[in-house]
Amino acid sequence: MKTWDKYATGADRWSEDAYADTRTYLARRADVVRKLGILLEPGDAVLDLACGDGGLGDFLPEQHYLGVDASAAMVEAARSRGRNVVCADLNDYEPSEPTQATLIFRAIYYARDRRALFARIAGYTEKKLVFDLNPRQYRLADVCADLQAAGFDRLAHRPFFVPQTRSPSRPVSVALRGLERSGPLAQLILRFRFTLLCAATRSDAYGRSGS
Repeated sequence: MKTWDKYATGADRWSEDAYADTRTYLARRADVVRKLGILLEPGDAVLDLACGDGGLGDFLPEQHYLGVDASAAMVEAARSRGRNVVCADLNDYEPSEPTQATLIFRAIYYARDRRALFARIAGYTEKKLVFDLNPRQYRLADVCADLQAAGFDRLAHRPFFVPQTRSPSRPVSVALRGLERSGPLAQLILRFRFTLLCAATRSDAYGRSGS
């Protein structure tokens, strides 16, 4: 059975069931997509690899969103909701035109060859590659080396303390947001839970974007 076949069941409610508070989680993720590293501008194209049902696109209304997923069931579910998603493997897909930002969330482990995937993405991405990273699973230094080999010589990253499977109270959510900016304490928390969000760019992209 192909890896993505396991997503066939429940694809029609993927975003609703994958997150305890879908709106908060995806809205915060979209905000980081726009602001981390080079700023995205209205009208910029965003390519979301391994996008699931494309739910993130609903929170990037000012961008031209295109999702890519290898699960036919996910693609069908996305299209039924009016989302622009195509069926393809993230390792092989290349857009017909350059994109300003490429995203990979909860899917970096699908890379057959991470360095080769980064190099492919660098060939068609004009501003930045944005992805999440579990620092307990992958060493940041190893990922940085692969990014640099692919031509991404700048990396901005920040903690993302938004629970995926639990919906905390508002005071807890505010506290977690503050902890994202707590420096050493945030790094300690990352040893046990949560992820980093990363934006990789090339130095020459800053000159082109005016940021």
